[in-house]
Amino acid sequence: MSDQKTSRGIQGALVKLWRGGDYEMTVTGRTEITPNYLRLHFTAPELLNDRPLHPTMWVRGWFPDGAKSHQRGYTLVNPDPAAGTVDIDFAMHDGLATRWAQQAKAGDVLEVTVLGSNFSLPEPPPAGYVIVGDTASLPAINSLLDAIGDAPARVFLESAHDDDRELPIARDADVVWVDRKNAGEALVEAVRSAAFDASDHFGWVACDNRTTRAVAKLFREEYQIPRKSIKAQAYWSA
Repeated sequence: MSDQKTSRGIQGALVKLWRGGDYEMTVTGRTEITPNYLRLHFTAPELLNDRPLHPTMWVRGWFPDGAKSHQRGYTLVNPDPAAGTVDIDFAMHDGLATRWAQQAKAGDVLEVTVLGSNFSLPEPPPAGYVIVGDTASLPAINSLLDAIGDAPARVFLESAHDDDRELPIARDADVVWVDRKNAGEALVEAVRSAAFDASDHFGWVACDNRTTRAVAKLFREEYQIPRKSIKAQAYWSA
């Protein structure tokens, strides 16, 4: 890939204004987890040494599109500060970032910015978690599940492909897969039908923008989870 610098436009100007930290990650290899899910391996010692790690930590990758670059958020997978290595998983679809990932080879450099990723586990620990996402947010969900250990958790995952259900999950218990139908409505209905009094739980949701809003509303109204105990973030736009 070309080493030619590209403009980040207004997005880059805003990130600089907000004091985002810039780093480079160098591709070392790739693993095709499924035909629709690709993992790229990177070295990123400066990033991992400079920034304290936290569950669901993500970076803004800058992906070239002609003379400009556009940012996309991706969760850090398997970060190892001692080794200076980290992975990023790409749910494959026709998008700017996934096209870059498909063509990436060892030695290619991905510029990233750390800004806005500040999640921490709730204190005191909740009675349990209700977690809703899809293959785009699965890396963050696995990070969260690893962090909460054996705490009770109900997980709802939306699949876009049959082989999505083969993807590795940090725990197998209490995971419900739902095929994507009607722009996420099937997932919303699955979450609604399983509602219980979860007022002492923590709710976490990251799907497309519309589904995320709908699930967050269910957390408040059907699960009785207080607003302060809900983390809702749209990972992509439907």
